[in-house]
Amino acid sequence: MEKPSSEQGSREHLLHPEFPPSRFPFLSTVLWFDKSSRGTALLSWSVFFILVVGVPIISHFVLVCSDCDFHHRRPYDAVVQLSLSIFAGISFVSLSYWSRKFGMRRFLFLDKLLDVSDKVRIEYEAEIQRSKKRLMIFVLPSLTLEATYRIWWYISGSDQIPYLINPLLSNVIACTLQLSSWLYRNAIFITVCILYQITCHLQTLRLNDFARCFASEITDVGAALAEHQKIRRNLRIVSHRFRRFILLSLILVTGTQFMALLTTTRASVAVNIYEVGELALCSLILVTGVFICLRSATKITHKAQSVTSLAAKWNVCATVDSFENLHDGETPTASNVESQISTCRNEMDTSDDEEGEGDDELDNTKIHPIYANTISYQKRQALVTYLENNRAGITVYGFLVDRSWLHTIFGVELALLLWLLNKTIVNIA
Repeated sequence: MEKPSSEQGSREHLLHPEFPPSRFPFLSTVLWFDKSSRGTALLSWSVFFILVVGVPIISHFVLVCSDCDFHHRRPYDAVVQLSLSIFAGISFVSLSYWSRKFGMRRFLFLDKLLDVSDKVRIEYEAEIQRSKKRLMIFVLPSLTLEATYRIWWYISGSDQIPYLINPLLSNVIACTLQLSSWLYRNAIFITVCILYQITCHLQTLRLNDFARCFASEITDVGAALAEHQKIRRNLRIVSHRFRRFILLSLILVTGTQFMALLTTTRASVAVNIYEVGELALCSLILVTGVFICLRSATKITHKAQSVTSLAAKWNVCATVDSFENLHDGETPTASNVESQISTCRNEMDTSDDEEGEGDDELDNTKIHPIYANTISYQKRQALVTYLENNRAGITVYGFLVDRSWLHTIFGVELALLLWLLNKTIVNIA
């Protein structure tokens, strides 16, 4: 009797409000934007204004180098700096609001992990552990390219670039501040996108866990209904928290892409890799962040639709196994049971050989055959009807984000990005 209590105690210890940031390295990064006290809030806002507002303004007006040769001119610097600063501002304000109102523990549903299975909890904690590595994968390549360009720009143009007092020291300080600003703005935007991905992943794990009940013996439809309602409520919470960020990101990414294209397609502008490379890299980062969010949202929606399809298949198999060839009052025998079960099982097994690469894992779940009197047809049909008429998924102001959303929006953004890259690569010489 003491073992369950000790296990629960250990789980409560892991989910204590004062969880150590070292346990989740990614959350240590998020704590840089913490507003829990006046000191941390002042430090966080100070760093924000220096790297997101101050450094880009000084960099643009002091180091625009309009009199330099065409390799060192930066005619598109205003578009780059404005785009990155706008998205960093949206991300920072969003993080500040979430941190102040919810706290990161509640925001990431860590306080709800006691209500889920151990499998879901372990996989969710592993997902959080992987998040910092994922952040590095998205941020470091762009920082490496930007650092290479900046170092080359300062070394090759040292005799043309404006400086204060000492040219070497001035260039080193300016380059360091510019790279710090670039890293900070990109990291804060990608951090919010990854936070969205983490919260969506938890709901995906819960949907997978919920779907497993259809592969086993279900004895209580009410419990299954209650669990699905909890998942839908969490999805509404996630949708509500991120809806402004998602909508603003979509609008502003599209707007900045059009602005970049209109700027680079002017007849009077000569486009080359030295001038447009930074703009193309900025656009690539912004489109990547939006794609992370959209992919996470559509993955949940598709998973929820797969659960509905699985429930319908479960109901069909249960109805087929209703021993319809038995006479009234006849007791089912072992042979009758086995013959009916094998029929549904064999029909499902034949589809395994034709499994497609794009199939969801729930689409190929094997249904555990049940007796007709375990759950009545009316209850099964009621559950399926409920799932069909209460579609779970991520919404943005009431609009369900599904794969058609992803295909349409990603197609538009990719077309704009490829057009911009084409303008850059074609004129590389």
